[in-house]
Amino acid sequence: MRHITTHDAPAMGLRGIADTSWHTRAACHGMDVEDADAVFFPGPRGHEEIAEAKELCGWCPVRRECLDFALENVLKEGIWGGLTAAERRPLHNNLHQRLDYRRVTAFFAGRDVHLTEAERQVAIDHAYVRGWRPDRLAAALQISHKHARDLLRQAANKVFDRDRTYGVPRPKKKRKKNTPAAGSPAPATQQPVARPAASTPAPALLGKAA
Repeated sequence: MRHITTHDAPAMGLRGIADTSWHTRAACHGMDVEDADAVFFPGPRGHEEIAEAKELCGWCPVRRECLDFALENVLKEGIWGGLTAAERRPLHNNLHQRLDYRRVTAFFAGRDVHLTEAERQVAIDHAYVRGWRPDRLAAALQISHKHARDLLRQAANKVFDRDRTYGVPRPKKKRKKNTPAAGSPAPATQQPVARPAASTPAPALLGKAA
């Protein structure tokens, strides 16, 4: 079951959908509205304001949450997470390709987090490997039962095609040790053969021959 994210939710490393509790821990929290607007939404030549905003964002404890909030809500104006609009533009354009396995792990832990297209596909593939049923996947992704069944079927086909192309690795066979059966005589061990010592000829007797 998914956890409901409220404004009083404790910090858990990843910002959930519609979670704004990180605002109170931001370095810019409590600034005057007009001052914050001038600093974080400067004009095209507001270099001093941009430098001041980057300095604040540099030691902000929720800089990542701020950046993710801007990306996921398509906020393309102003300074968010220490990045200007021009610096964030490539991130906005390639957001669907972002693959952060922390989000996939949080998804399986029941967190209501934002998943990109790449992260969502990885979650579906892992759900199939884990043996999820269509109704469970439908509830987690908030989709219809038929859609969830089709997604799991596609994941199964990918696994089948992979195994057919590359083959399924076989487990290594363990070598069996030749252990004698109970009651059977132990194999005879060959004993070293004692060789007789070479005989030395007796020394000739000294003296006259008989």
